Amino acid sequence: MKDNDSKTNRTAEEQPPEERTAHAGRTIPERQTAPEGPAASGKNPPDQAMEELLRRAESDFEASKDAAPLRAAAVEAGPPAGDEGYRAEDIQVLKGLEAVRRRPSMYIGSTSARGLHHLVFEVVDNSIDEALAEYCDRIVVIIHNDGSVSVEDNGRGIPTDLHPEQKRPALEVVMTILHAGGKFDRKSYKVSGGLHGVGVSVVNALSEWLEVRVFQKGVVFFQRYERGEVAGDVDIIGSTTKRGTLVRFKPDPQIFEETEFKYDTIAYRLRELAFLNAGVTIVLASEAAESTAEEPRLAREEQFVYQGGVRAFVSYLNEGKTPLHPEPIHISREREDFAIEVALQYTDSYAESIFTYVNNINTVEGGTHLVGFKSALTRCLNAYGVKSGIIKDARTTLSGEDVREGLSAIVSIKVRDPQFEGQTKTKLGNSEVKGLVDSIVGEGLADYLENHEADARLILEKCLSAARAREAARNARELARRKSVLDSGSLPGKLADCSERDPALAELFIVEGDSAGGSAKQGRDRRFQAILPLKGKILNVEKARLDRALASEEIRTLITAIGTGFGEEEFDLTSIRYGKIIIMTDADVDGAHIRTLLLTFFYRYMRPLVDQGHIYIAQPPLYRVAKGKKEWYAYGDAERDRILEEIGRSGFHLQRYKGLGEMNPDQLWQTTMNPERRVLLSVSSEDAAEADRIFSILMGDQVGPRRQFIEENALNVRNLDI
Repeated sequence: MKDNDSKTNRTAEEQPPEERTAHAGRTIPERQTAPEGPAASGKNPPDQAMEELLRRAESDFEASKDAAPLRAAAVEAGPPAGDEGYRAEDIQVLKGLEAVRRRPSMYIGSTSARGLHHLVFEVVDNSIDEALAEYCDRIVVIIHNDGSVSVEDNGRGIPTDLHPEQKRPALEVVMTILHAGGKFDRKSYKVSGGLHGVGVSVVNALSEWLEVRVFQKGVVFFQRYERGEVAGDVDIIGSTTKRGTLVRFKPDPQIFEETEFKYDTIAYRLRELAFLNAGVTIVLASEAAESTAEEPRLAREEQFVYQGGVRAFVSYLNEGKTPLHPEPIHISREREDFAIEVALQYTDSYAESIFTYVNNINTVEGGTHLVGFKSALTRCLNAYGVKSGIIKDARTTLSGEDVREGLSAIVSIKVRDPQFEGQTKTKLGNSEVKGLVDSIVGEGLADYLENHEADARLILEKCLSAARAREAARNARELARRKSVLDSGSLPGKLADCSERDPALAELFIVEGDSAGGSAKQGRDRRFQAILPLKGKILNVEKARLDRALASEEIRTLITAIGTGFGEEEFDLTSIRYGKIIIMTDADVDGAHIRTLLLTFFYRYMRPLVDQGHIYIAQPPLYRVAKGKKEWYAYGDAERDRILEEIGRSGFHLQRYKGLGEMNPDQLWQTTMNPERRVLLSVSSEDAAEADRIFSILMGDQVGPRRQFIEENALNVRNLDI
């Protein structure tokens, strides 16, 4: 779970160019007549066909009624209004990597921090492809103190010999031409995540500079590029006994909104790749500020290597949970052009945590492999339950929700020709995969249940308990079912609604207590801002089943106010009543706890709100500085000190806010609610597996992992309230 600073929620997304409209009435330039016949014209057959088509069109036009006056009028009038100057020479053809620099979001999603880190992952993915082909077992990623990043592997190295068609070194071709790579046939790589072949060339295009070293044939090949352009020929700069490729690049500040790499963001992805590729060692390090080429020093370093693969991944996810069976269930099969590895383990928690991957790509939207896994799981557990007599009534059927309660699972498949929905690769579309996964998982799970009767009984009893809770929750679910956007009469009595009915323009502030709620109601702009005060702390849903969660009045109030419904099967994002849901709590320990409880609820039961960027955290100021008739607000200690330096450290009044209720309505509006001045944190989940694990550790029953987390992160705390 990651919070991104966003002032007034402005975005820097690129807007598409204005659409131009073709107009009728243009005159066709006079053609130059030429002798008929292929030999005389010198034109190839397609050119002749076009000439014939134009000749017939002109002939038909001339034969039509009043053709001459119409043509004369068209010539005299010129281009239609608004089309002056729009001619053939205005059509631009972008060459090389220029298109990438013009429209970077088409290739990396955005120019924000997400797109910035995507550059690193594109280069790392090339090294992982070498590992999949069994030519590489070590990858080193270093964040340098000059703002650049290097990725080195011990694979075969990018080819450096002359390309037969381009007549240039293959290294240069790969780095400067889109869709150039060894992943389009089945010779160099059997499976690969880089299907589109745009990865490393896009990184080159969006870098201020990029240097690549290839350790091959006993020598070091080197080439440098600047903003995608070749800065020098491929050269040999030394000898070596190593093999592999080292790519170092610095992102271009002309392209990206921010150019500082975050260690933790990169670490999450590298850890994930190490789990998915058992035995591959991935090292991540960041240089110290004082590090030099002569005296290199590291500020931080981690090594990720997991011999257990996806089994170790599941155990890692379940760090803060109590497993029902000691070891994860492991299923692994290989068939022609297809391989699957699955690990799953049931715990005493109530949330499901299933993560799917195709060729190491996290398919966050699922796809046919996830459908096949869920189908096999539901079918096998129902069949075994009836066969073993654990399900005593043959009419009782466990639903998909029942069999996935408390389940942590990793589904990783390798396919030769993956069909993803779009370049973002978040959903698998291969229809044949569903049957393969269903069959293989079904066989493996049935075999496990037959040979582990005690574990099978524990799993089935948990599923039956979930089914009973689902039935008990049915009445409560009806009470909390989403309401129509226009049916304001059924909204909670606590809610001070706004008059705006367009969700894209409406905001909901969730505030702590009646005191802050009163100030917020008076200070808001009632046209588009709604206020929902909550009484005390809501239930920790990490430790409670759905039926108990729905028994909580505060949770039912939240569900009704937001309007989307809740849970995997009933959630409907199109019914949302507010485009921005803003958590506004006090800047103290209790406020932080309430905020965490709310985030846990949204993540577990209204996950799309987080994934689609609808959840925000308000940032009220920590300090008010007054001197004479002027006042300033500071959101942290550094800003407070800067203000005091500017106004002088005498004759001022300093107030530290402990709660929102200490502000009058006008102050709350000016500092925290006014869209023109406020600061909001946008809550997103860039690494779903890591976010899931952190929620389990912080909000679950296990004290040990929580204590370890606090000890490891104690020095990173901000705004400590003592």
